[in-house]
Amino acid sequence: MLRRLATTALLPVLLCLAAGCSSLKFERTSESSGTFVSKGVALTVFSIDIPKSALNIARENASDANLPNMEVSEAVVTPHLGWFDWLLDIIGIRRARIEGTWGFQNS
Repeated sequence: MLRRLATTALLPVLLCLAAGCSSLKFERTSESSGTFVSKGVALTVFSIDIPKSALNIARENASDANLPNMEVSEAVVTPHLGWFDWLLDIIGIRRARIEGTWGFQNS
């Protein structure tokens, strides 16, 4: 009985986490260029990323802005445990951050 109640209470929480979150921030450095930071969050359960990998969420979010000449200069996925990363593949939350530039720099 207690196990069924715990499972019933945990299901809505997992469904909320499964939505995947993202954010995008732009800063102009000139009239036709600037920098961007895109972030994505995903839930991992038994090596399956829900709804997709955090890095893909962040990349797609930046790509959807349709800004010209976007170049990624840094991509970071946290947490990163090195050899022990397989522990997060059982169940975990991954966050990705992508930074870069967009537009055409004045020469």
